Amino acid sequence: MADKVNGRTTVPLEHYYDKQNEETKACLLALKSIIMSVGSQIVHFRKYQIPFFIYKNFSISFLWVNKKKILLGFVVDKKAMPQENMKRLKDRISTLEINPLEDIPIERIKNELRNLIECYDSFLDKS
Repeated sequence: MADKVNGRTTVPLEHYYDKQNEETKACLLALKSIIMSVGSQIVHFRKYQIPFFIYKNFSISFLWVNKKKILLGFVVDKKAMPQENMKRLKDRISTLEINPLEDIPIERIKNELRNLIECYDSFLDKS
């Protein structure tokens, strides 16, 4: 389903970026570009009304603007965790707060994502 923003038609995922102020939008788009540059198999989509990123069907990251703060989330998908005594597992999430008016810690973000990708690839090799 498409929405109208500033006289143009957008899909809801694009609308998430378009509705932000200029600094936040520019920062979000830069973060999206950084995340997507880490691996060709990273896919960008909308989940829980926010931009999410998956790698080989594993959740890997998300972007969320909450109270004018940008949170970049890193996700350890429960599908890659060992099952413990039939407990219902939940994704493990860590976040990094990004100030849109400061430099983005590009290498830190890329290293975190590479570590997650390595974890998922290792899991898939064992399966």
